[in-house]
Amino acid sequence: MTSTLSSNLRFGWTTGTCASAAVNASYMALLTGEFPDRVTIVTPSGKNADLEIATTSSGEGWACAGVVKDAGDDPDVTHGAMICATVRLGAPDSGVVFRQGSGVGVITKPGLPIDVGEPAINPVPRQMMCAVIDDLATSLGGTGDVEIEISVPDGDKIALKTWNPRLGIEGGISILGTTGVVRPFSCSAWIASIHRGIDVARANALPHVIGSTGATSEGFAKERYDLPDIALLDMGDFVGGMLKYMRKNPVPRLTIAGGFGKLVKMAQGAVDLHSARSQVDFEKLALLAEPLGFRYDAVAHANSVLEIAQMADPEQRHALATIIAEQALDAAMTYLKRNDIAVEIFVVSRDGALLGRAGRLES
Repeated sequence: MTSTLSSNLRFGWTTGTCASAAVNASYMALLTGEFPDRVTIVTPSGKNADLEIATTSSGEGWACAGVVKDAGDDPDVTHGAMICATVRLGAPDSGVVFRQGSGVGVITKPGLPIDVGEPAINPVPRQMMCAVIDDLATSLGGTGDVEIEISVPDGDKIALKTWNPRLGIEGGISILGTTGVVRPFSCSAWIASIHRGIDVARANALPHVIGSTGATSEGFAKERYDLPDIALLDMGDFVGGMLKYMRKNPVPRLTIAGGFGKLVKMAQGAVDLHSARSQVDFEKLALLAEPLGFRYDAVAHANSVLEIAQMADPEQRHALATIIAEQALDAAMTYLKRNDIAVEIFVVSRDGALLGRAGRLES
C-alpha cells in the first residue's frame, strides 16, 4: 500500500476508544443525570475521537451507553459493532473494577497481557477508561469508585472470525488498541496477533508451533501433528514478523507451511509475502528450474508460479518445490539468527498435497 493511497483512506477507531467513549457517557450520566449526545476522547496517538452516543439506558446506581465502532476504510471484523459500557457505583475505595459483559471474551490461558479469569480488555484500553473515570470524578465531584462492564451484542459470533478462540479467549471479542486509531489496511494488528499467539504457546509450554500462510497449508500441517489450536499461528504473509518475534521469544520447534508462490518469495529473501509488497523473481527461479528439465524462457516469462507448476510433471514439480523449501529454510534460519530452534518447511499445493519439504524437527 503506497503512502499516497493510504492518505486517501479513512482511519477509524479501535474498540478501546469506543469503549472509553461509552464509559465517559455512562459515568457522566451517573454523576449528572444526563447523557451527552457526543463524547470526545483523546487517543494515545494524540488524535481526538469525536464519537456519537448511539444508545443509552439507566437505573438506580448504574448507567449504560453504546458507541458503534467505525473502523474507517479498514476491513475490520468489528466494524459496525456496538460497544457498550455499563458503569455502576462501586464500594468505597474500590477504584475501577472491570467486569465481563455479554460478547466480551474472558482469558482462559496464560501468556496474554491480562490475567487468566479477567475480561479480555487489554491494558491500554483499561488505562484509557481509568483516565476517563479519573477526569470526570475530578471535574464533576465523583469518587472514582466504579465497576465497568463492557459488552458487545453478537460479540461471541464476531469472535469466531478472530484469533480469540486460538488464544484461549472464550465468549467474545477483545477490547483492543494501543494507539486508539485503526489505520486502513494496517499490518500491525495481524502481526500483534501472531506475537500474542507465540506468547500463549510459550506460556503453556508448547514445544512446537505451526506458522501457515493460509487455511490449506495449515490444514495439511495440522493433519501431520496432533497439536492444540493454540499451536497454530495464522502467519499469513508476515513470516518476517513471526520470525523476528520468535528470535527473542523462542519455541523449540517451528513448522512453516505455505503455498508454492508464497514460499518462492520467502526463498528469494522476502519476509513480507503479500503480492503488493514482494514479487517473484522469475529469472532467478528459471535458473533453479532449468537443471530440472524446465525451459528457461518459459519459466522466466511465466505470469505466475502456478503456471510454472502446471508446465511440470510430478517429478519436476517435487524437485523444484524441494529446492524452494531448502532455500526458504536457509532464509528462515538466517532471519532467526539462532540455532536452538528446529525448523521445517512444507510447500503445499492448492489441493492440500505436499509438494516439497526441508528440515527435520528434533524428536
